[in-house]
Amino acid sequence: MKDKSIFIKNIYYMLSYAFTALDQGGYEDIEKESFDHIHNLFAAILAKGIGRLLKQGLYREYISRTEAIPVVRGKINMPGTIQNRLARKQVVTCDYDELSENNLLNQILKTTVMLLLRHADVEQRYKDDLKKEMLFFANVDTVDPAAVRWSAIRFQRNNNTYRMLISLCQLIIEGMLLTEETGEYRLASFIDPQRMNRLYEKFILEYYTKECPKVKATASQIPWAVDDGIRTMLPVMQSDIMLTRGDDVLIIDAKYYTRTTQSVFDVHTLHSGNLYQIFTYVKNKDTEFGEKPHKVSGMLLYAATDEAIQPDNSYQMSGNQISVKTLDLNRKFPEIAAQLNAIVTEHFS
Repeated sequence: MKDKSIFIKNIYYMLSYAFTALDQGGYEDIEKESFDHIHNLFAAILAKGIGRLLKQGLYREYISRTEAIPVVRGKINMPGTIQNRLARKQVVTCDYDELSENNLLNQILKTTVMLLLRHADVEQRYKDDLKKEMLFFANVDTVDPAAVRWSAIRFQRNNNTYRMLISLCQLIIEGMLLTEETGEYRLASFIDPQRMNRLYEKFILEYYTKECPKVKATASQIPWAVDDGIRTMLPVMQSDIMLTRGDDVLIIDAKYYTRTTQSVFDVHTLHSGNLYQIFTYVKNKDTEFGEKPHKVSGMLLYAATDEAIQPDNSYQMSGNQISVKTLDLNRKFPEIAAQLNAIVTEHFS
C-alpha cells in the first residue's frame, strides 16, 4: 500500500524545484514536517510565505477611485460635481489614484487562505497562523476564484516576491470542486491530474536544469519539417523537456495520469495520442539536423500508478528510439532523483 505521507512530502520537493523560492531559505522547518493531508502542506507554505511578505510590507499599487469629498483631490469629475450642486451637496466629485494593498495579488492570497480556513482537513495550528496573518488583510477584498484570469497577472521587480505564492494559490484554486447542492466552493480532496501534470512537467524540467549541468534542459519548441517552408496555421509543437548535449537530443513528454495505459477487453496498450505526439516531435526534430551526424530520441515519462502493469519499453521506429518509462513518486526523494539521473546516464552514455 502506498504511503500517503511520503507522497505528500514529495509534492513539497516538486514545488521546491518548480518554484525556486522554496529552496532559498526560510522554509526548512516545513521540509522536516510530516503531512497527512496535502492541504496542511499548502497551508504551512502559505503561512510561512505570507509571514515573510508581511515583514517586507504588503505590495501596494495605485488604484483609481472616484469619490465625492469635501476638498479637491486629484482631478475634479465635472459631471459628478454638477450632480452634487444640483442636489445641494457641499462636496466635490474627484478622480484620484490611491496607493492601496487592495490589489489582485493580495486579493488572491486572502481568497485562498479563506478557502483553506474552511477546509476540514487543515489542522487548527495552521489555521491559527493564517488567521493571525489575515488581520493585516482587513482592507483587502476577496474575489470570485473562478473569475481570476491567471494569464493576465504580470510580475515585476517590486512584486516578484509574490510569484511563488500566487502560483501555489493557482494550484490550490484550480483544484477546487463546485458542489451543486449549496453552490459553494469546496477544495478537492486532492489536486486533479491536469493540475498535477503541470507541476510534474515543471518539476522534471527544473530538476534537470539544476542537477544535471552536463546536459542542457529546455522546454523548446520544435519547428515543423515542411518542404516549402510554409507553416501557416500549423499548431505549435511545444516540448515538455528537451535534454541536449551537442548533437544528442532526448525529448521527454511528461504525463501524469490516473491510468498509464488504456485497456480494451483486458488488453493493455499505450495511450495512442501520446505515442503519436512524441513520435511527431522526434521525427521533426530529427529532420532539423539534416545530413549532420546526430541522435534524436523520445521518451514518454509517466508518473507511476497503483496499476499492476507499468510500461517499461523501448522501440526503434524509423531510425529513432522511442521509450516509455514510469517515475515512481511514492519513494524517498533520493530514490526519485536516482530514477531521473539514470535516464540521463543511460541516454547520454
